[in-house]
Amino acid sequence: MPEEPAPPPTPRERPPGRLSLRLRFRRDRVLLLMTLPAVALLLLFNYVPILGNIVAFQEYDPYISDNGVVSMLHSPWVGLENFRRIVEDSAFWDAVVNTLVLFFLQLVLFFPIPVLLALLINSVIRPRVRAVAQAVLYLPHFFSWVLVIAVFQQLLGGAGILSQLLRQHGYDGLDIMTDPETFKFLITAQSVWKDAGWGIIVFLAALSSVPADLYEAAAMDGAGRLRRMWHVTLPALRPVIALLLVLRVGDALTVGFEQILLQRDSVGPGASEVLDTFVWWNGVRNQDFGYAAAAGLVKGVVSLGLVLAANKAAHLMGEQGVYKK
Repeated sequence: MPEEPAPPPTPRERPPGRLSLRLRFRRDRVLLLMTLPAVALLLLFNYVPILGNIVAFQEYDPYISDNGVVSMLHSPWVGLENFRRIVEDSAFWDAVVNTLVLFFLQLVLFFPIPVLLALLINSVIRPRVRAVAQAVLYLPHFFSWVLVIAVFQQLLGGAGILSQLLRQHGYDGLDIMTDPETFKFLITAQSVWKDAGWGIIVFLAALSSVPADLYEAAAMDGAGRLRRMWHVTLPALRPVIALLLVLRVGDALTVGFEQILLQRDSVGPGASEVLDTFVWWNGVRNQDFGYAAAAGLVKGVVSLGLVLAANKAAHLMGEQGVYKK
């Protein structure tokens, strides 16, 4: 007997409860229209400028034309010459070392402080005292770096309050603001004073989502304040800490352009030059735009790799990180 023909394949069934793409567009069309301006701004100011990285492979001359696009099209190509110069430039590697040292200092000395202050403020029982402490610590975040550096100059400069007190008691004065040996610690102290309050806001928001039942259950089991903090509070903060650590690692090569540029001349480039100021100095001051663009492109690629590696490490520790698996 001839074999019966195989039945035609049935169309792929959609999982129950899942709408088609066309129906989801119709359902969410109002929300999509609301997000269009934000998406357009993101594309215009964040993604379109990425095309300018072509300058890193050119001997870019912005004076060829008043139109920057025309200047890019007519600038001579040099291939990987700018990247070869980077590898052979000792000043670039000095900037890399200074950047990494500043990053590790701020990671070790700066990052834990908002967590500790948030735990301290959260332990305050009286709401009014808690609000005042939070406002006082958050206020320096709104100060410009010019004002922050001026405050530190009045405190730690050669004619500052600390030096005057030492001289009045028969000691030599100190000028920490111009000391290359302590510059990295000075930068970290300025960052702590200015931005620790911002981190407190983030961690206090995470603490507010911890159910009070967990604290009550731990107290009924005989856990004291320290044990409740260790077994309830810190596990609740762990996802936020992991997320901020990933973002901080991705931002490792950006350690405060304006802050360091304002103090660069007082301690010299040997102690203060970082990648951002290196790019600015070569691109804006020396007008070696192709070389500066190549250095900035290297920094961006390395930063992306650090984000991906840190996010993978967060996944291995059971946290979500910046995005899910």
